[in-house]
Amino acid sequence: MTKTNLITGFLGSGKTTTIRHLLASKPQNQRWAVLVNEFGEIGIDGALLANSGAVLKEIPGGCMCCVNGLPMQVGLNMLLQQEKPDRLLIEPTGLGHPKQILELLTQETYAGWIDLLATVCLLDARQLSQPQYRDNENFRDQLAAADIILANKMDTWQPQDNLALEAWQAQYGLQRPVHHIEQGRMDVALLDLPRTNHTELPDAHHHHAQAKTQGLAALRLPENARWRRALNQGQDYTSCGWIFDGETLFDTVGMMEWIRLAPVERAKAVVRIPEGSLLINRQGQDLNIETRPVAPLDSRIELIHSSEADWNALQTALFKIRLG
Repeated sequence: MTKTNLITGFLGSGKTTTIRHLLASKPQNQRWAVLVNEFGEIGIDGALLANSGAVLKEIPGGCMCCVNGLPMQVGLNMLLQQEKPDRLLIEPTGLGHPKQILELLTQETYAGWIDLLATVCLLDARQLSQPQYRDNENFRDQLAAADIILANKMDTWQPQDNLALEAWQAQYGLQRPVHHIEQGRMDVALLDLPRTNHTELPDAHHHHAQAKTQGLAALRLPENARWRRALNQGQDYTSCGWIFDGETLFDTVGMMEWIRLAPVERAKAVVRIPEGSLLINRQGQDLNIETRPVAPLDSRIELIHSSEADWNALQTALFKIRLG
């Protein structure tokens, strides 16, 4: 039986950072796996979680919780049967609805494979004061389905954010524990808490711009191609991502400024720079930057916005900071 936790949370709540922290804290004698889904097609989280000591499988390009989410089942089966991990962490896209994932994980098919434990939901209390988050059905239902709520990024809150969280707890908390944390520093022991929340969730209303076959791996470049762009739309959001070959380098300061100034709500990047790797994670005006001495195999950039952006203008500016 694989101990399994669903790690949910809306865009920018800190899911990937939290999972990185958990993987750094895992017992040395245990084998862990991560099944991660991203809204965009490029596959940034896989690069962010690389070399973390866990088996990783990506399902980019949409939400694994859709009715036709066959890649979710295939990826789950492959991890359970081939890797036989001691623990599995499942990270859906921040735009995903938890209902069908939980229904899948509790099917009789997986009764002998999965020990489904507490569902964790990351929450940035600043989003409770913003209607585009607070009124989003996926945002609400992710919180409603959680056994444990992690009030993350508390080091960035203002007094009104604490008040908004207290008001939310009074109205919707339902006696569930809310843990205040910074920078995704979740206590790994919380993963072993049981699943006790069986709230009946409404059906999700998915709004994908086009039906397409979802893959089981992040995009790769065609042979001899130097770069590629990919768009995805759904849930009233649009993503635009780029992948560049391993010979392409970016100016370090130029890339940080390009990400910082991009007129979008969400941005992630793992790119090659002269010093090695540059990892950037931005939600709104929150900007986290990390450098590593080892360069990634390629460069990957993903932008997400709640309306159309001028992707061509952004691309033109991006190409100006390439070094080769």
